[in-house]
Amino acid sequence: MKNLISRTLTGIVFTALIIISLLINEITFLLFFILVMLLCLNEFFSIIRIKRIRPQFILGNIIATALFVCTYLYATNIICLKEFSIIILLSFFIFIIELYRKSKYPFHNIAFTILGIIYIAVPFSLLPFLVFNNAIQTSYNFEILLSIFIILWTNDTGAYLTGITIGKHRLFERISPKKSWEGSIGGLFFAVLAAVILSHFFKSIALHDFIIMAFLISIFGTYGDLAESLLKRFLGIKDSGKILPGHGGMLDRFDSFIFVIPVIFTYINFISILL
Repeated sequence: MKNLISRTLTGIVFTALIIISLLINEITFLLFFILVMLLCLNEFFSIIRIKRIRPQFILGNIIATALFVCTYLYATNIICLKEFSIIILLSFFIFIIELYRKSKYPFHNIAFTILGIIYIAVPFSLLPFLVFNNAIQTSYNFEILLSIFIILWTNDTGAYLTGITIGKHRLFERISPKKSWEGSIGGLFFAVLAAVILSHFFKSIALHDFIIMAFLISIFGTYGDLAESLLKRFLGIKDSGKILPGHGGMLDRFDSFIFVIPVIFTYINFISILL
C-alpha cells in the first residue's frame, strides 16, 4: 500500500511538471526537456558501467545538449543547417578522448557513448520540431507534444488494466513476461478513444491524423518499452534508476516516449502531408 501511494503521488507530480512545462512557454519547454534528456542519458551511461564499459559522461552530455539546442534554434529559424557541423566536430572528440583513457576496451566505450546519444539524445532533440512545426503552425504550440503524452499515458493505463483483467496470451514472454496481446489491444482501443476526444479540443491536428497517431503511439510505444526491457535483461537489473519513487528511473518512464517521437515526427513531416 505504501509503495502504491508513493507511486501514485510521484506519477501525479511528474505528470503535472510535464504539462506545466509545456503550457507556460517555449523556455520552460526547452529547459525541462533538456533536463529530462540528460537525466535519461546519464542513467543509461550509469547502468552500462555494470558491464565494465566506461561511456564518456561529460562529452556525451555536451553533445546531447548541443544537439537539442541546435534543433531548437533551427526550428525557430535562428540558425541554418550548417551550424549542425559543430555536432559532427564534437563527435570526433569521442575517439580522440578515448586515446588518453587507457581503457582495455576503448571501442566498447566509444560505441556505447554513441549509442546513448542515438538512443536518447536524438529522439529528444526532435521535440522542437513538434512544437515549432511550420507545416502546422509558425509559433510555439504545445498541442502535438501534449497530445502524444496524453495518448501514450492512456495507452499504458488501458493496456495495464486490460492486461490484468483478461490478459492470457503473452505478447513477448522472453523479454517481458507480463505483457499480453489482450493488454496491447486494450491499450490501443483506449489510445484511439483518447485521440478522438483530443481532436475536439486541439484543432491544429485533423481527426484522421489523431487516429493514425494513436495507432503509431500504441505500437511503437510498446516496442520502446520492450527495447528497454531487453537492455535491463542484458544488464541484469530491474530498474534503470531510483530517481522516481515507485517508478524507478527516468529511462523507465520515457522508454516508450523515446521510440514514439521519431515515428510521430516522421509521420507529421513526411507522411501526413500526403494524405
